[in-house]
Amino acid sequence: MIICRTPYRISFFGGGTDYPGWYRAPGGAVLATTIDKYCYLTCRYLPPFFEHRLRVVYRRIETCETVDQITHPTVRETLRFLKIERGVELHHDGDLPARSGMGSSSAFTVCLLNALHALRGEMATKHQLATEALHIEQDVLQETVGSQDQVMAAHGGLKHVKFHPDGEIEVSPLILPPGRIAELKSHLLLVYTGIARTAADVAQSYVPRLESRRRQLRIMKELVDESIDVLASGMNILAFGDLLHEAWQAKRSLSSMISNDEVDDLYERARAAGAIGGKLTGAGGGGFLLLFAPPDRHAEIREALGRIHVPFEFDTAGSQIIFYEPGVDYLEAERARDRGTFAFKEFTPKLAEAS
Repeated sequence: MIICRTPYRISFFGGGTDYPGWYRAPGGAVLATTIDKYCYLTCRYLPPFFEHRLRVVYRRIETCETVDQITHPTVRETLRFLKIERGVELHHDGDLPARSGMGSSSAFTVCLLNALHALRGEMATKHQLATEALHIEQDVLQETVGSQDQVMAAHGGLKHVKFHPDGEIEVSPLILPPGRIAELKSHLLLVYTGIARTAADVAQSYVPRLESRRRQLRIMKELVDESIDVLASGMNILAFGDLLHEAWQAKRSLSSMISNDEVDDLYERARAAGAIGGKLTGAGGGGFLLLFAPPDRHAEIREALGRIHVPFEFDTAGSQIIFYEPGVDYLEAERARDRGTFAFKEFTPKLAEAS
């Protein structure tokens, strides 16, 4: 049995510049952090005495005989990519809802890769996990997704990520005094809008035309450096909130789908109650609203919005195997099943006796 835990992320600045269609020319950058809200994935080799070879549990339950029969695209293509030929059972749980702008899809991909590598007795590096997740999502599944979510899910922590035109991705920790990190954290407020959306659908409204949004994207990239200067220089932390507000105005101008009347109303109510700045945490359209405000205004903001507030701490570890117990090796028995050399009902007591 393998249990993998992979964090969700909050993106502060630079989202949009992490799409390959953009950073392959002028480059991109983001400032983001992972938080203590996680995707969990449990997996094991499925003993051969079940009537199915593959069982996948998420919001649906799939029991299949072949990988081709799996409808979950990420599970199907990841099993193919890693050439998993044995029977497998996978079970997913998440601390936050899907389609909420917290990088949940990429966290799932990274978590699945990490768990399956561990199941094969392999310890994948964080760079490997990020690279493989990018390949599956962008190349195999052809999804309209950026590159920061996979990197953040794998590496974890408060990171400055640079996307170079040659495709290289540089991941650097933001080194700050503990007191400064605590000050930043104390000003952040995470609120669920209740609006579910698919990030790829929102991104599709502006990603194919990124070249025509050069001005906004350059501003968004420049704000990454400015925000790091604010944190590292020790200047008044409230300037970070001002930059968040500026970045949100630039981001929402990329497409009419990034925001909507409901989100705009929530944001303005938050500002009226004391928030300095904020943004939707993902591609846009809904999900979670990240707000920046003095701590003594948080209660008033929560009351003004009347939405679910999610307390959080920063995560520093990234994707981790938190339980590793390989268990019984049923490989020869499974091969016997494939050859049809034993009967289903007759084989069960022999396995039980052997274990």
